[in-house]
Amino acid sequence: MTPPALHAVTNDAIISRPNFFGLAVRVMCALGSKGALQLRTRWLPAARLYELAAALTEAERSTGCWVIVNDRLDIALASAAHGAQLTSHSLTVEQARIAAPKLPLGASVHSVEEAVAAANSGADWIVAGHVYSTPSHPGQPGRGVELVSAITAATTIPCIAIGGIRPKHVPALRAAGAHGVAVIRGIWDASDAERAAFDYVSAYDSHYRS
Repeated sequence: MTPPALHAVTNDAIISRPNFFGLAVRVMCALGSKGALQLRTRWLPAARLYELAAALTEAERSTGCWVIVNDRLDIALASAAHGAQLTSHSLTVEQARIAAPKLPLGASVHSVEEAVAAANSGADWIVAGHVYSTPSHPGQPGRGVELVSAITAATTIPCIAIGGIRPKHVPALRAAGAHGVAVIRGIWDASDAERAAFDYVSAYDSHYRS
């Protein structure tokens, strides 16, 4: 299973914005079939997350942009989302496969060892980071492009880089073997999130034009 290359990842602050749904659909339109919207939240009640995921899955049909639910395999299945992203707080890949043998599954990793374990467990892709310094990990330096290079040398499944990534970083990450990138603030904190999503698509496409 080959995932989209450009993942727009949410957090609780983003999802709680009054205009989130409309903004999310516009971002999905901008990313198109190259993109995925990852619904990630720690505090949103399950019923509300289901409603949101189901509504956005409807938008997937017109935009081509995947909807992926982070952590909550049950909600990914109930909402007919395109996939689930598993983390250290989730079921393992092996456990998730029992409940959802056909659902595309990603695994979040932070080292080569974790990446190899996820690949061997049957993950369809990995999200690896954090690559650059980011407010999500205060006081922790980024692991650098070297992490991506090491992971892609040790595994064969698609690697999505995450952590402080801006459009200018995309060509170097692609050259290091990354299948694509995942972004939080670079899209959602922009004054024009839709335009920012287009910028990541353009940066991704420029790798093939160079």
